[in-house]
Parts: sequence; structure tokens; C-alpha cells
Amino acid sequence: MEAQPSENISTLDMQLVEALLIASDVPLTPERLNECLDDGHRIDLKGAVDALNVRYESENHAFYITAVGKGFQIVTHSKFEIVVRNYINRSVRARLTYAALESLAVIAYKQPISKPEIERIRGVNCSAVLTTLLERELITVSGRAEAAGRPLLYVTTDEFLRYFGLQSPADLPRTRELNELFQTGEHEAQQVITDNDKTQTV
Repeated sequence: MEAQPSENISTLDMQLVEALLIASDVPLTPERLNECLDDGHRIDLKGAVDALNVRYESENHAFYITAVGKGFQIVTHSKFEIVVRNYINRSVRARLTYAALESLAVIAYKQPISKPEIERIRGVNCSAVLTTLLERELITVSGRAEAAGRPLLYVTTDEFLRYFGLQSPADLPRTRELNELFQTGEHEAQQVITDNDKTQTV
């Protein structure tokens, strides 16, 4: 059902939300929005987003606002992805190696998961890959497993959600179990990220 703009959302509130969305490189949350406002001024972020999206659609803009993690972010429509990627010459797929993508998929589907468990699924040492994913803040340590040696447990982050245009890990495609994907071979395993992701270009 198409979102309807709220009558309680003023033009100024819409402008403020739009300005912050454009200026921010991370999702705008209700908490962060209201921290930026004067005392006593509060904005219904979801209402402002709905109103802006109605305007963008009616005026055939190339972008819209989508929910990402606990907030909202402006993204371009998918039909412009190739030309935008060519323009900015950067993409998640290009910056992450196959090994990193595969390990990230394992963590995303099995989190929280320890390094030994990741290596058992992939069949190779993952130390360097995990370091890369930690440095890029796509994963983080959530605690320690109860297994021998109490290895660290890894989970995906809000940055992971932002990169792949997801609102929560529950939005990951679940048409097949992760183990089945990796049993089909290297090419099929890569499809977990490359064919099924929901990357949005900002």
C-alpha cells in the first residue's frame, strides 16, 4: 500500500529531515534527528519520510528514502545503479575479495559464530579475512563461545546492513540453507552475496 503523507508534517520538518538525510553518510535515526533540533521541537521521522517519498514519487525523482537498520537513508533507484557505480568507481563487490564475501555470508547467516566454526564451513584459515572485515566494521565481536578455549563470537554490524541495504539480518534471502549453498561449489557460494544482495547506491 502506498504511503500517505501525514497532515501533521510541516514543510519545514520535511526540509529539515531531507537536509540531514542528504548530509549524513549513515542512516538517520529518530534519536539522532531529535538531538539536532531545538528544545521543544520534535519531528515524526517516519511521517516526514513517508511525505517526502510521496513527493519524490509524484515528481519522478531518481531517489527515495528507505529504512536501513534503525534509521533511514536516501538511496537511488536500482535502475541507476550501474551508471552511478561507474561514476563513483567504487562498489562493495569490488572492494571485498571472494574470501571476504564468503566469510561475511557465513557470519551473516550463522551469527553469532566463532572463528573455528567459520573455518570448518569454509575449509580454510580465516584470520586475515576476519581482520579485514573487522577493520571495515562489517562485523564485530559479540562475546565468547562456551566451547574449549572460549573463542570469540562474531556478528554483523549496522554498517553491514547499510552496505547491503538491509533493515535487519532477517531481510537476508533464505531460499536455501547456508550449508547447502557452500556444498554446491565455489561459484554457487559466491551468489549468496553477489546475486541476492540488496545493495543500494547512495
